[in-house]
Amino acid sequence: MANLGILEEIKDLRTVWPHEAADFTPWLSEDDNIALLADAVGIDITVDETESLVGDFHVDLSASETGTERKIIIENQLGDTDHDHLGKLITYASGKSADVIIWVVKRAREEHKAAIEWLNYHTDEKIGFFLCEIKLYRIGDSAPAVKFEVVEKPNDWTKEVKKTEMTGATQQQRYEYWVAFQDYAFQNAQFAKNFKRRKPSTDHWMDFSIGSSACHFVVSRIQKRDELDVELYINEDKDMFHALLQDKDAIEQECGLSFDWRELPERKASRIILEKSVSLSDRSQWSEQFDWLIDVMLKMKAVFKNTYDGATRCSGSL
Repeated sequence: MANLGILEEIKDLRTVWPHEAADFTPWLSEDDNIALLADAVGIDITVDETESLVGDFHVDLSASETGTERKIIIENQLGDTDHDHLGKLITYASGKSADVIIWVVKRAREEHKAAIEWLNYHTDEKIGFFLCEIKLYRIGDSAPAVKFEVVEKPNDWTKEVKKTEMTGATQQQRYEYWVAFQDYAFQNAQFAKNFKRRKPSTDHWMDFSIGSSACHFVVSRIQKRDELDVELYINEDKDMFHALLQDKDAIEQECGLSFDWRELPERKASRIILEKSVSLSDRSQWSEQFDWLIDVMLKMKAVFKNTYDGATRCSGSL
């Protein structure tokens, strides 16, 4: 019988993040890490700013729900909940007109669990308070693994939350960008043969099916970084990711592209992504950006289809 390790909880969070503002907040603001919190609370989170000013104070993270105008604030506490941080949380929520308020802590005291429960019960259904505990684990000498556990959240949150209507310049530009991209791309006969039109939206991403329920393409425009991303998003099949990763060199040589291979071991999904710095606000450059997207998407579909043809892990061929 194989020897099994013992799962050990790391009680002192500061062995990993010595300082809350200097270490934990910057760590949490990174895309892969905020995604762990997003999975726990069930909301897609895009970080807009760290140490965001609220009067004479600073909220740890100011964010938004991906694809909507819903504002999110995140207050971190590498210790037990206390009245001081609860007061800050409400002050920051008011100052930022937040719709979603997330309090990330080491341990939630019972009285503060009750306070968050009371706030959820007595505030508007569009406002949601989350109280999350940070857990760290390791097996033997392994690297620590983090887990966010939600201990309080709004009742029937997934049923109550609804995306806002299109408002603001950012949403308008997203919509116009996707309309322009598809109008341009589907004039390309090869592109039209390989992909189907999607309904334009105000989201910062657009999905394209490649004939599989287990994976698809995602094209994203990241306004805050002036960046375009094209990725193969693999939903819940780590075996598929590993099989493709084994052919990494051949795949990249065949299409002449170098990808960022993100297994994301703490998540169900995996991503194979290519990024490009652009100027999204400069409409005169849009056609050049569209040409890049078309070229990359066609190359990626061809190479991944050729590499994975005949396999059934992708719920049918690519």
